[in-house]
Amino acid sequence: MTVRMRHTRAHTANRRSHHALKATSFSVDQKTGATHLRHRVDTKTGIYRGKKVLDVVSKVEKKQKKSKASAK
Repeated sequence: MTVRMRHTRAHTANRRSHHALKATSFSVDQKTGATHLRHRVDTKTGIYRGKKVLDVVSKVEKKQKKSKASAK
């Protein structure tokens, strides 16, 4: 049978010092000035790294059309 090591408060605190949450960092779009999470598509404009990758207007129209159909 092995002898278990003692856990002092200092060792526990040193281990837990790495458990803190980090603040999220935001990027600002140079053209529009909108903020978004880094390495993610801006949901307001649909632009990522200067290129339009999402058609936000069509997504909104599709969502509205779907909600109108379900309301009937």
